[in-house]
Amino acid sequence: MFIPCDDAKRLIKEKNAQLVDVRTPEEFSMDKLPGAINIPLQDIDRVGESILDKDIPVIVFCRSGQRSHMAMQILLSQSFDEVYNLGSFMAWNQCPDL
Repeated sequence: MFIPCDDAKRLIKEKNAQLVDVRTPEEFSMDKLPGAINIPLQDIDRVGESILDKDIPVIVFCRSGQRSHMAMQILLSQSFDEVYNLGSFMAWNQCPDL
């Protein structure tokens, strides 16, 4: 269900994947991942297509993985081809940078 952190970092490095934090703006402001943009889950169906490039992989994450799973499903329903769920933002620190 979740993409391993080393695979996510490889996608970002090799394919310039888009890293999307679907937590609330308040959560995002407290702890951000480098290069991540904030599109809260409640807004992703409305603004995802206008902010994100469908031709570039998208990696979504949140606090626990539940909201990011929902965001992944929404983006896939909007014809995004490559969407991955990192799960918790804490997973980012579980592997070294590439």
